[in-house]
Amino acid sequence: MTYKYSDESLPKIVIIGGGFAGLELIKKLNNKPYRVTLLDKNNYHTFQPLMYQIASAGLTAESIAFPFRRKIGDYPNINFRLAEVQYIDNANKKVQTNVGDFSYDYLVIAAGAVTNFYGNTSIEAASLPLKSIPEALNMRSAILHKFERALVSDSPEAQKKRLNFIIVGGGPTGVELAGALAEIKTNVVPHDYSELVRDNMEIHLLEGSGRLLATMSEKASTLAKKYLEKMGVQVSLNTIVKQFENDELILSSGEK
Repeated sequence: MTYKYSDESLPKIVIIGGGFAGLELIKKLNNKPYRVTLLDKNNYHTFQPLMYQIASAGLTAESIAFPFRRKIGDYPNINFRLAEVQYIDNANKKVQTNVGDFSYDYLVIAAGAVTNFYGNTSIEAASLPLKSIPEALNMRSAILHKFERALVSDSPEAQKKRLNFIIVGGGPTGVELAGALAEIKTNVVPHDYSELVRDNMEIHLLEGSGRLLATMSEKASTLAKKYLEKMGVQVSLNTIVKQFENDELILSSGEK
């Protein structure tokens, strides 16, 4: 039997967010006795583990973006709407969006996460987060722009400042991005930016806890630190960022 989205007698499920969780649930609900609506503010699924490759110009954005409609187009009981959720009316079981209201019998919220700045407004205003493809593209543009600006620096000190990259957070994304920048320093700078002094490029990875990759094994943490340092990344553990002002990152230790 085929269950169709047009059958309004079926119980209605609204899923907010087409990340890994939302998309996996969609696959499980294919041709099940439900009328399913997927809502997302983008019309594509993002493969987030490779986000750092976009930021470091290793991949194009199209490489990690997959259109929802291409995936669910053959699912008879599932539909997609490009919509940004504005309010959830739980009493009346409605999701209010910028393209209209969607009623539901069951609601699934799988909207993902945003960068946590821990209330540090100076960092939030000055740093580049990495949670979406637009943010990754912004970061890539900023990184490449720094290399171009370094080429026209009027002093070695100015060049070194423009080639000083600081990554806050030693989770998977921070570790991967630090490694990608180290590979740029080793493989790309000598070829594409031969006028630069390669050693003027510094990569710092700051982590507030006692080890990298805290959600993984001790062995993974130890090896990640070992390999990054071998690649030239300066890893600082037990290091908390306090604030950012006047082009300086101030640590809880007082170091700048």
